[in-house]
Amino acid sequence: MHPKNSLKTRLMIACALAAFVSPLSALAEPVARGVWLGSTDGAAKTPPMGWNSWNAFRTEVDEAKVMGAAQALVDDGLARKGYIYVNLDDGWWQKRRVTDGRMIIRTRIFPSAATPDGTTSFRGFTDRLHSMGLKAGLYTDVGHNACSQAYDLHSPNLPEGTAGERQVGLDGHVSQDINLYFREWGFDYLKVDACGLADFAPDSKLVKDNGYIGLTPEIDRASLNRTDSVKVERRYAEVAAALKQANPDNDYVFSICNWGMANVREWGKEVGSSWRTSSDITPNWSSMLHNYDSAVKRALYAGPGHWNDPDILFIGAGDFDTDHLTEARSHFTLWAMLNAPLLISYDLRKAPQSLLDIWGNADLIAVNQDPAGNQAIVAYDSDDAQILVKTLADGHKVVALFNRTASPAKLNLLASHLKLKNDAPIQLTDLWSKAGITFTGETEFELAPHETRVFSVQGARELADGVYLSEIPGVINVADDGVREPQLDPTVHRMIDPWAGTRSGGSRPQYAGWGGAQADMTPYAQALQIGGHTYDSGIGVLGNSLLQVKNEGYATFRATVGVDDSTSNRDRAVSFTVYADGKLVAKTPPLKFGDAARDISADIAGHKIIELLVTDDNVANEQPVVVTWGEARLQK
Repeated sequence: MHPKNSLKTRLMIACALAAFVSPLSALAEPVARGVWLGSTDGAAKTPPMGWNSWNAFRTEVDEAKVMGAAQALVDDGLARKGYIYVNLDDGWWQKRRVTDGRMIIRTRIFPSAATPDGTTSFRGFTDRLHSMGLKAGLYTDVGHNACSQAYDLHSPNLPEGTAGERQVGLDGHVSQDINLYFREWGFDYLKVDACGLADFAPDSKLVKDNGYIGLTPEIDRASLNRTDSVKVERRYAEVAAALKQANPDNDYVFSICNWGMANVREWGKEVGSSWRTSSDITPNWSSMLHNYDSAVKRALYAGPGHWNDPDILFIGAGDFDTDHLTEARSHFTLWAMLNAPLLISYDLRKAPQSLLDIWGNADLIAVNQDPAGNQAIVAYDSDDAQILVKTLADGHKVVALFNRTASPAKLNLLASHLKLKNDAPIQLTDLWSKAGITFTGETEFELAPHETRVFSVQGARELADGVYLSEIPGVINVADDGVREPQLDPTVHRMIDPWAGTRSGGSRPQYAGWGGAQADMTPYAQALQIGGHTYDSGIGVLGNSLLQVKNEGYATFRATVGVDDSTSNRDRAVSFTVYADGKLVAKTPPLKFGDAARDISADIAGHKIIELLVTDDNVANEQPVVVTWGEARLQK
């Protein structure tokens, strides 16, 4: 489905969504606007932290288990470190009352929800959490029915009653349910699943055997082309508008959970506080790789208020239990570097100190919660090992060296990976052991199987008077990445499906995102190169794209630009333009493949929003032009 159709759809439903729609929605092609187009809704200025019931208890959840976890967050000191959200997942509901559509809570497992008139209320539950200095989260589905009604059919906590009473999802009740959950019950966080849009086809065995009311699927788990991304986005946008209306103080978190489907990579940042980038995590190494890969190369799409979400932490089980602390530390380190939400899902009433020490690593929590919101960039990439570098708000760096394999691995860390001077000393401090290392130029590490070493970094910057845009993805809004037709990303680790095993035809790419804007590489994972010259720093994107950059006190923008040597479209010309608060400040002549790179420079002093626009006259049936903003940087 053409992504521009998605943008136009948001314009058509503007009235219903109460000004939620981005100003870019009306545009067939990107143009500079002079106003920030990224979403600023919700309370997730840093990634949400807390606890979720699902991996620990699935639907076998009850009030004692949830409140026990909440008390443990306080008693173990995790709440003081930022773990404040206590999120109740699937299994809480009894039914939807058909007389008035009100949701009824299962008081057998949440006895405090009982009321004399039988309406039930979570207000006492949320008030108790709030009195402990915590916040409360709840789960629902954007369709008719919930995931447990498809995948946990033996659970004693499935919705009960008639087919209508068992329709516990938001479909047809968005405003009613959101007002109930936030205004009346006092919740602060909402996770919205999407099984109701994928698994309840009217003619399916599931629907017939269980007497459900079917819903024609809008998400096809096996086919991007058969998924109606526009409808899915519209549904989640309606929820976003209702949340905004129900929370005039903007103090809420909206977690989109459609498992990386429906091209959420393109629109999630405009709709939710976070969006799942993959299927559910399971407690094995291969699953963790799969979920990590789904988010690690999408740094330009996340930032303060909107985060890539590779799913809940699974520390404490399977390959990440107390017998596998190397893997558990890797899992936590990678989620911290990704700026992923840090949601524990373990029975904290009996958590051992070894796991508490991982969740409670204050240095890595600070990395995750750094206010700049820069997701780590991949500085070295292979199937065996990766080097991730993150720039903090104070300008310092954090680097993680990740051994993806079950064998030892030697990794060379270079000053150039860190964008630091090659001839000046660099100090590293291990964020697990606290040991210090000093080197100049490069140093070598030998990593154990599945080990991740992570260090804070101090050294002289390569760019002394400024910053490369690829270092600060948190200030970039990819208003339009030029992707015309969503394509499945082939670089995500393809695990054996933990649910189907090898019964299917094989593990295939599942998530759209191939061709999206990238830091320090092209949209198709090649080195940035113009006319045979390689650029270690820069932004790779497609033609007909618009990148917005927040300028915080810099005077000049500079880059070396051109059509990238890797482009498959070698005939079409593109023009690079720079706008500052809507004013044209620099432009190149049309450039084609093989043309020499052009330097572009613009005075941006005093301007707040810098827009980088690449335009061409490409027609719909042509391959997009790959372009490079080489060494794109802001300078004093």
